[in-house]
Amino acid sequence: MEISGTVLFIDDEKHVLDSLESLFGGTDLKILKAADPREAIEIFAKEEIAVIVSDNHMPGMKGIDLLQKVRDVSPDTLRILMTAYADLVTAVDAINKGELFRFIMKPWEDDALVQTVHDAVKHYHLVRTLKTGDEAALLGIARAIELKDPHTRGHCENVASYAMLIAGALNLSGEKKKRLLYGSWLHDCGKINIPDHILDKKSPLIKEEYEIIKNHPRWGADLALQARMPASVVNIILHHHERYDGSGYPSGIKGRDIPLEARIVTVADVYDALTSERAYRKRYSREKTMDIMLLMRGNIFDPEIFDLFLECIR
Repeated sequence: MEISGTVLFIDDEKHVLDSLESLFGGTDLKILKAADPREAIEIFAKEEIAVIVSDNHMPGMKGIDLLQKVRDVSPDTLRILMTAYADLVTAVDAINKGELFRFIMKPWEDDALVQTVHDAVKHYHLVRTLKTGDEAALLGIARAIELKDPHTRGHCENVASYAMLIAGALNLSGEKKKRLLYGSWLHDCGKINIPDHILDKKSPLIKEEYEIIKNHPRWGADLALQARMPASVVNIILHHHERYDGSGYPSGIKGRDIPLEARIVTVADVYDALTSERAYRKRYSREKTMDIMLLMRGNIFDPEIFDLFLECIR
């Protein structure tokens, strides 16, 4: 199903803009064009722009400078730079600083450009929805992400239920429970960027595929940060794959340096994963799951959190 939104392309060459308009003609996206940065800024005063795609070398102002101005005018707009090989270092540096969503090399590949723009529009809508803070909308996002993999349907709600058991045993406040609930629902939201063929793979992942999977906590945390969600929600998304002994990802932090809310969700996440069927294995019984998780106590799990969970489900 197509997702709608307005995309603005900026290039000082008319034939380039015409080619881009033609390329996206069969989509549900609204395409706008500008021949220079000044015209682009004027459009922002009249339109809600989901994604801006700008050439870098233009008279009067470089594309990278235009996109920095756009960030101030419309911070939610996803910014994509079209660049030649000579500007590659500049583009990568801008991404690392959070100034760009992606960059596209010229001459572009049609399929890659279309996919990048669609990913950006999807990202834009996710951030806007997260910003509402509406519980139904947040749960809807989690469920939509689960649809990418039929074996994980219901996972986010199950994880939330188990996390709430632990929260009750810890006597957490109502506000902390609420944020734990949201983080549990959204802990895997970064998987929206993982290709379906990796999520659906029935055989073990190769190293390169696993490295892609390992990016999802950062991708999800970036979404939550852009939506200005509470720090505890961001912590869950970013750190739910950390391990108590420091061997996890993405940061390799350990022990009590891992935020409490993330340590809670780690236990809940693993329990539901083991007791659910996956593309690559059958579900484990509750008894077998607990035997497996006992071996993880103190290396993957906070032992105190795990012991509390064990009491709860018994």
